[in-house]
Amino acid sequence: MTITKEQILSALSKVEDPDLKKDLVTLGMIQNIQIEGNNVSFKVVLTTPACPLKEVIKNNCVEAIEDEIGKDISLDIIMTSQVTTTRDNTPLLPNVKNIIAIASGKGGVGKSTTASNLAVALANSGAKVGLIDADISGPSVPTMFNVEAEQPAVKQENGKNIIIPIEQYGVKLMSIGFLTPSDSAVVWRGPMASSALKQFIADVEWGDLDYLLIDLPPGTSDIHLTMVQTIPVTGAVIVTTPQKVALADATKGLSMFRQAQINVPILGVVENMAYFTPEELPNNKYYLFGKEGGRRLADKFEVPFLGEIPIVQSIRESGDTGFPAVMKAGITEKAFSELAESVARQVAIRNAEKSKTTVVHVNE
Repeated sequence: MTITKEQILSALSKVEDPDLKKDLVTLGMIQNIQIEGNNVSFKVVLTTPACPLKEVIKNNCVEAIEDEIGKDISLDIIMTSQVTTTRDNTPLLPNVKNIIAIASGKGGVGKSTTASNLAVALANSGAKVGLIDADISGPSVPTMFNVEAEQPAVKQENGKNIIIPIEQYGVKLMSIGFLTPSDSAVVWRGPMASSALKQFIADVEWGDLDYLLIDLPPGTSDIHLTMVQTIPVTGAVIVTTPQKVALADATKGLSMFRQAQINVPILGVVENMAYFTPEELPNNKYYLFGKEGGRRLADKFEVPFLGEIPIVQSIRESGDTGFPAVMKAGITEKAFSELAESVARQVAIRNAEKSKTTVVHVNE
């Protein structure tokens, strides 16, 4: 039996990417087909290393080829990835594929904890990740990554000072906390805070990144406007807790990104502190703050629901000790890893279905 490249492509054209709803051949995800007798190898290039459907797609490829060509064939399917992007020819952050805003309507919902663990989870999947702590008056990233005593190096480039970000747990980090004494309050007016964010974007050597997360301060402020006016944002993740007061504020934060003059795609809603699970009773869930408020918010605005994060003691301890909870085996590792998979999927879907992002022009 002679196997041809055309037969392989014909079979694989019947395998659909579950998220993008198109076949792998049309999407250009099949590469480097090699045929030697009955031995066939090829690459499947996924849209993210965090793809949760990797094995499903691989098995579907095997079944499609065996159905069309026969089972007397030896297959070597190499699953790899290349994160998609709609950003091109961008003067700022030219080598950053996707910029993701992490936002909340109010403080105290665990936004920075979520952003930190999401960044580490994406890095653990094999992605190149950076995190900007844009909460100028209340920076928490240095503590959460156990780098409070670190100071970034600075180099000269074309007569300009360029900051080298701190790297910890596979994530590149930048925060005002690295540049000011940890016990000093940063009392700045809006323009000064906005200037700091611009510096974190333009004057930091971020290099090649698949995802740059921006941990925004609570609410809607100058920082949010500065961000969308400075760089094209791929999408926003809204963090909330289940109770009514948090959902009301999260609604305002979500609505801000949806305003016509801003128009940043919403990647989805994540519900933090969704339920309490005692360490000694891992299968029990106690809904202390209400149930499924985040899911109802996502349904109301017809945006994806990205997942639930439990409230457990280990998450608090991890934040205090600077060792993100996603790095410890258990329900928190599972929850944040699944969140990373959900966010990565929504980024890929957004890049496939929506036009590229542009810098927002807001009338002052």
